[in-house]
Amino acid sequence: MAGERPQDDVWTVGRLLTWTTEWLQSRGSESSRLDAEVLLAFVRGCPRIALYTAFDVPVNEAERARFRGLVKRRGEGEPVAYLVGSKEFFSLPFIVGPAVLVPRPETEGLVNRVLDLCRPAVAAGRRPRVIDVGTGSGAIVVTLAKHLAELELFATDISAPALAVARENAVRHGVAERITWLECDLLSDPRADGPWDVIVSNPPYVREDEVAALPRDVRDHEPRSALVAGPTGVEVIERLAGQAAGRLVAGGWLLVEIGPSTAEPARQAIAAVPGLTPEPTLPDAAGLPRIVQARRG
Repeated sequence: MAGERPQDDVWTVGRLLTWTTEWLQSRGSESSRLDAEVLLAFVRGCPRIALYTAFDVPVNEAERARFRGLVKRRGEGEPVAYLVGSKEFFSLPFIVGPAVLVPRPETEGLVNRVLDLCRPAVAAGRRPRVIDVGTGSGAIVVTLAKHLAELELFATDISAPALAVARENAVRHGVAERITWLECDLLSDPRADGPWDVIVSNPPYVREDEVAALPRDVRDHEPRSALVAGPTGVEVIERLAGQAAGRLVAGGWLLVEIGPSTAEPARQAIAAVPGLTPEPTLPDAAGLPRIVQARRG
């Protein structure tokens, strides 16, 4: 493997996984076994679970060479999702690459919250209007389109390459015609004026003084502009809240993902906007504050 040791015996699936797990762990991976399995399954073109019934199967030199190259890049900190070009979100595969953040399980809470808020309106015969601000890979808006066909959906991003990825994901999941894409900063496009039943966003919320402590694969490879907001971590949230207040229907919701360190500053920033009333902040599966909420009065 990356620096593969000479072995007299055959490199089987099991031996490769064991050796690679140890090697990646020595280079700081906190998910070395999972990384090894995902990369080897990708190279072999099989589901990861299939590796468990193939531990004694030899891996040919062509596959080993390809695997070796990917493992070396992973050892240098490149995200596994970028190496294989895909990441699962809400049980759906999403194309990802350096233009977009890797979708994370914590963000699934935003999707669940939007669905919970919109389903009663749909049941009453309405068609809620929802806009995903800073869509990135499109994980939020595409998942919403897959799970609630009655929504009228828009998505914005300032990055043209990110929107290209999002559109590709929408095509992949058969919902491209149901989403209107806007290349703009937050809600600055006139077509984003609303009114909206829900404005949802996973904006940059990392403080500048937190960057050094981020995992290497995040800090060195994911797009900084989608991660870092500024010195306080709420610079983007402040701007979004100011724009959102006049674009929501009466009783409409603003839902924003935040990190634990920015939860209270974000809540205060939103509370300071006339017309927005803060609602309880929602925790993620680990019990950490994750979704700041507000409604238009």
